[in-house]
Amino acid sequence: MSRSKSTESKPSTKTRRKTTYKGASEKKTSGIVPRSDNQSKMLDALRNYNQVFVLGPSGTGKTYVTATYASDLYTTKEIDKIVITRPHVAVGKELGFLKGDLTEKTMPWALPVLDVLEKHLGKGAVETGIKNGNIEMAPLALMRGRSFDNAFIIVDETQNISTHELKMLLTRVGEGTTIVLNGDVQQSDLKEADGLTKVIHLAKKHQLPVPIIEFGVEDIVRSDITAMWVKTFLKEGL
Repeated sequence: MSRSKSTESKPSTKTRRKTTYKGASEKKTSGIVPRSDNQSKMLDALRNYNQVFVLGPSGTGKTYVTATYASDLYTTKEIDKIVITRPHVAVGKELGFLKGDLTEKTMPWALPVLDVLEKHLGKGAVETGIKNGNIEMAPLALMRGRSFDNAFIIVDETQNISTHELKMLLTRVGEGTTIVLNGDVQQSDLKEADGLTKVIHLAKKHQLPVPIIEFGVEDIVRSDITAMWVKTFLKEGL
């Protein structure tokens, strides 16, 4: 059964400031219309907390809602930067086999988020944002030592991040920044225990002010075909 959980702690006060960066679209915000109860709960969490953990199978709108909300903050100049990251992105020698600079090499795995941003901001605004560094695709392995202030960090496929990597990532969050961890703990490719399961346990154990939104197969909105196959794979334990 799908459910939404959060700790009893009050939400942290947001301290974002209006910004004047170049490249932000002046168009109206998206006016997100939730397509399920859990999408509505997710939006409430995003509006009230600076960190949100979102769990669930493919097709439930985790990435879409996250990226759409980020585009709204970008449009209204409430953030300076959108950062997209995910695990298992080739770096070093492996990236060297791909053509282009780091941005061009990392763009393919960021397309699910970039597609949503382009829908709401426009392709030109996204391209300008990438050029100016206001929209950044950051491989997880290159996040160490950095700090992000007044930003929105989108982390996809979090179930494939180790506890050590997630510890590093969560401590990159600076003032006025929101971080959203999207993942499906049933689909981890790691041989060891995944970091997402661990930080959820820690958040609950220490009653941290971190909402945990849990989607189920009944929340799939992408298509009937997606819902059919997700349910079939789950029944087969795949």
